[in-house]
Amino acid sequence: MTTTLQRRESANVWDRFCEWITSTNNRIYIGWFGVVMIPTLLAATACFVIAFIAAPPVDIDGIREPVAGSLIYGNNIISG
Repeated sequence: MTTTLQRRESANVWDRFCEWITSTNNRIYIGWFGVVMIPTLLAATACFVIAFIAAPPVDIDGIREPVAGSLIYGNNIISG
C-alpha cells in the first residue's frame, strides 16, 4: 500500500497575494491602500452615475417645492 502526500496550495495563495500586492516589481504598485481604495472608488463612481441619472426630486429649500436634479426629471445640463 502506497501513501502519497500532496502539498496544499491553498495555504500559499494568501502569501502569494500579499507578496504580489506589496511587490515593487510590478508596473503599477497597488499596495494595501489600493486594495481598499480601488473598490471604494468603483462603488462611489457607480453610485454617483446612478444618482445623476435617476435621483428623485427632494425638498431642499423647505418650501414644499421639490427640486429635481437628475436627467430623468428633465434637468439636462448639456441642452440647457
